[in-house]
Amino acid sequence: MEDDGGIPLDTARSERPVWLLKCPPAASRALQSVASGSGSSTSPNPVVAKIVHTIDLLNLDDPSSEQFTLEMLPNDSGNAPRSYKLNASKDFVPMSTFSESNQGKLSVEGKVKYKFDIEPQNFRDYSKICRERTNKSMIKTRKVQVIDNDHGGLMRPMPGMVGLISSSSKDKKKVTPSKASDAKRTRRDKGEMLNILFKLFERQPNWALKQLVQETDQPEQFLKEILNEICVYNKRGPNQGTHELKAEYKNFGGTNNE
Repeated sequence: MEDDGGIPLDTARSERPVWLLKCPPAASRALQSVASGSGSSTSPNPVVAKIVHTIDLLNLDDPSSEQFTLEMLPNDSGNAPRSYKLNASKDFVPMSTFSESNQGKLSVEGKVKYKFDIEPQNFRDYSKICRERTNKSMIKTRKVQVIDNDHGGLMRPMPGMVGLISSSSKDKKKVTPSKASDAKRTRRDKGEMLNILFKLFERQPNWALKQLVQETDQPEQFLKEILNEICVYNKRGPNQGTHELKAEYKNFGGTNNE
């Protein structure tokens, strides 16, 4: 088969059932490390994990009678969780997977039968990993740059520039934050963001939305969605206009129980 551009398309495996997995970063890195050949196995097709498919034969009409779990095999993935729950979904737009060889040959590798969202079985251990990764990312390393011109010649005003720059505070224009700056912010993983927010609420119980945007450097709309899940908004009282954690989340970080 050929497409409109004349490139041959191999469809021999177009009906082969495949699974689509949405992995958290820890599981994705573990799978990619073995796929890239960085693992200790010398096999061309190393076994990375095993999937356990459980069916309750006495309750086949119940959607929850069919369950999937994924167990990562021991490898060099560090302290990444090894046990995951696979939340299956068949209600999605029909999809197929494709591949392209080094010679430019296109192939259909299969049709997506199941779509899975991978969830760590031990969420507490996974939360600790996210907190450690967040703490490392928040450490700012200072860099020292040596200036070749140590006589300050580049900092001297050029002829004709004197008098053009006013030092009066009245002449300084106020710089208003642009809405485009919010669009440049990159969303973090939701699990990682939850740990950052819980850590901030450990520091103080009440936060305004603008304060959280500055602290986390996240898009405002993204923060609103998460805050609506874990917080209550104070419309009146001494803490008016701030968010605070719901009662069931106030000890989520585990710092008071460890």
